[in-house]
Amino acid sequence: MFKPYGIIPALVTPFNEHGKVEEKVLRKLISNMIEAGCHGVFILGSNGEFFSLSNEEKIAIARIAVDEAGESVPIYAGTGGNSTTEVIELTKQMEEIGVKAVSVITPYFVKLSQEELKNHYETIAKSVNLPIILYDIPGMTGNPLAPTTVRKLAEIPNIVAIKDSSGNFDNVLKNLEAQGPNFTVLVGTDSLILPSLMAGGGGAIAATANFLPKVVVSIYEKWKEGNLEGAELEQRKLRPIRNAFQKGSLPSVLKEAMNLVGLAVGEPRLPVRPVTEPVKVEIYGIVESYKEQGDI
Repeated sequence: MFKPYGIIPALVTPFNEHGKVEEKVLRKLISNMIEAGCHGVFILGSNGEFFSLSNEEKIAIARIAVDEAGESVPIYAGTGGNSTTEVIELTKQMEEIGVKAVSVITPYFVKLSQEELKNHYETIAKSVNLPIILYDIPGMTGNPLAPTTVRKLAEIPNIVAIKDSSGNFDNVLKNLEAQGPNFTVLVGTDSLILPSLMAGGGGAIAATANFLPKVVVSIYEKWKEGNLEGAELEQRKLRPIRNAFQKGSLPSVLKEAMNLVGLAVGEPRLPVRPVTEPVKVEIYGIVESYKEQGDI
């Protein structure tokens, strides 16, 4: 069974001035990630604004990503939604396109029991062939996946990993109890990349890799080499941009930073608005600091 590992950028979705998906920039972003040594590319996630994309757009983005990546790295795609049937249908379409694995966020808005969440994932897993990554981000969905539920779901052959975006390292440690030859824990909180690796995690699905791909890859590579001091230095480099994320709605700060370094990803889709002018000035200072350090 497919086993995800390493640094997998949670790619933003570039839009042009008319709010349409910008294919040329999307291809450039994927090319940049491959060149930086990333181990995969994750499209249609939270930072990819999946919540504001139509199914037609999701399919189009996936086709572009698979075509651009070729055999270089696997493409992971978010197919989560509130309807189990909807998730199954979109996942089957992604398989036809050539996506290697899918990430399925927990349903949101309706508060679900652990048994309902478990049944949701079991039903999807039985209905599709692609490897599935559980996506737990309770701060956004209101539906946390309990570690006991994760351990049960990890026994299903085509549920191969969890993206733990709880932001809680203790939760990551509990999920690591489910890790084994056929199940991997990937962290989705970029401040916890190195700690999770040191605890036995398999890697990260990282938003900051859009902006600092070489730095984020270096955390993993230096850790793998046993250079913990070097890995910690690279991990600390993420703090300025990570701290700035709270200055705007997701993914406005990240998109502004990328625009400032010449990656024309455009503005987020409404209702998310671009960052304010004072925040733009602050982000500009952060970008210039990274340039001075030679990180971008």
